[in-house]
Amino acid sequence: MSNPLVDMSKPDTIFCIGTNMTECHPVAATGIKKAVARGAKLIVADPRRIHLAEMAELYLPLRVGTDVALLLGMAHVIARDGLVDEAFVAERTRDAEEFLEHVEAFTPEWAEGICGVPAADIETAARWYAEADKGAIYYTLGITEHICGVDNVQSLCNLALMTGNIGREGTGINPMRGQNNIQGAGDAGALPNNYTGFQPVTDPENQAKFAKAYGHAVDLEKGMTKVTALELCGDAIRAMLIDGENTVVTDPDRKHCEHALRSLDHLVVIDIFLTETGKLADVVLPATAWAETDGVCTNTERRVQRLRAAVPPQGEARPDWWIVSEIAKRCGIPGFDYTSAQEVFDELCSLSATYNGLDWETIDRGEYQWPVPFKGHPGTPILHQGEFVNGRGLFKRIEYRDPAETVSEEYPVWLTTGRRLQSYHSRTQTGRSSGIDYLLPAETLEVHPDDVAAWGLVDGGRCRLSSPRGAVEITVRATRRSPRGTVFTSFSFDDTPVNFLTGSGYDPVTQTAELKVCPVRVEPLPERVSTSG
Repeated sequence: MSNPLVDMSKPDTIFCIGTNMTECHPVAATGIKKAVARGAKLIVADPRRIHLAEMAELYLPLRVGTDVALLLGMAHVIARDGLVDEAFVAERTRDAEEFLEHVEAFTPEWAEGICGVPAADIETAARWYAEADKGAIYYTLGITEHICGVDNVQSLCNLALMTGNIGREGTGINPMRGQNNIQGAGDAGALPNNYTGFQPVTDPENQAKFAKAYGHAVDLEKGMTKVTALELCGDAIRAMLIDGENTVVTDPDRKHCEHALRSLDHLVVIDIFLTETGKLADVVLPATAWAETDGVCTNTERRVQRLRAAVPPQGEARPDWWIVSEIAKRCGIPGFDYTSAQEVFDELCSLSATYNGLDWETIDRGEYQWPVPFKGHPGTPILHQGEFVNGRGLFKRIEYRDPAETVSEEYPVWLTTGRRLQSYHSRTQTGRSSGIDYLLPAETLEVHPDDVAAWGLVDGGRCRLSSPRGAVEITVRATRRSPRGTVFTSFSFDDTPVNFLTGSGYDPVTQTAELKVCPVRVEPLPERVSTSG
């Protein structure tokens, strides 16, 4: 996030797109509620009429996968109506002239024809955001889990650059992270293209720096993503280590994923429970849970926080850093002689410019948000104040493109997936809580009541949901939350493995799967007749 969570209550206009924040980030979403209560205008763009949409002054019910069309239409209006912050653009951006010429073609009427949002509402959204003294954008996986995820994010950045809604209190581009410490994992170098602190692995100077620190060189090329790794299982890749991820449940195209993992000669899983992925492993190594672990977490607002063990580990459980270090040492890899989480973190701080001013003791109270470039630096709650790290913000000329697969006669319905308030991600943890199981014992398919009738379904009855990759059976739930022609379900339940259906394509830059768009067929299933008695 470019701005801290406390800024959520400060904008005049808030634009939420692709984020079901009240269910997926319910605590953070209280800031949005405070802003609305104070009188801020809330614009919500989402295919479903989620609770956030009910709070909104303007709801934009766009068709799944058409975010770029909507955002191009908004950019057109801002340019056409003279709402560009000319001073900001001149002082802090590049390639504005070419971009403004580019968006002339993308009228709100053109956008309406693709995304289904009325042109008048697109114009209103653009004006409200551009005319705000403080306009803020919030988004989540509904923006990134598309084949055009990078295009979606760059389109949002274009709007912020056009209006100067960046680098100030109550503004910014604010992605809400999908899981705990996702931000921290990226900071620590858990990416195929970066060392710690987002230092590119393709830079020879970075290679030399880390070769000196670690005692051996890393190739000057980007590592492979998990998508590529799964493609190569059983061929170039014979063994795999999966740490803290239930890949079988959360990844798209589950049939392909299971086949890939079974093709390995050796699979090792590190986790706190025996997950569906762990059941496929040759070796499962038990990790400590959060209350058993000393360590560091960096949250969605870049706040670096100490974690403190409250209870001793159960059984043979060990911290992840210790397990990984022991495996590395047994493989003959130098540089893993750590004796504590403190040593690991202090090394990260010494090698990363964003963390250089921090150490284990400094983060004792969790008061710093990176970058903290030197000792005594107060931290940086708001990014991009006065300047951008790369000098100037770059406008990107984006074109609209359809999802990897679109609806057809055989698969005429749009499926989009997400999360529920009551369960978390793959239910590895929440699925073991009887209280939560009481609140959400099973998954359902949200279908508009008109579609329930038209497709011969029964509210509370069973249906078969099919895509080119497979089929699952699921209970129907009639609700006006989903628009006609679009259905929704979560991926959390292993007994309703929705990710058998997904996996039609990936973003070419990040290889993020298009989990939010999947054409499907919905067919009623005959009611089971009891034979007892």
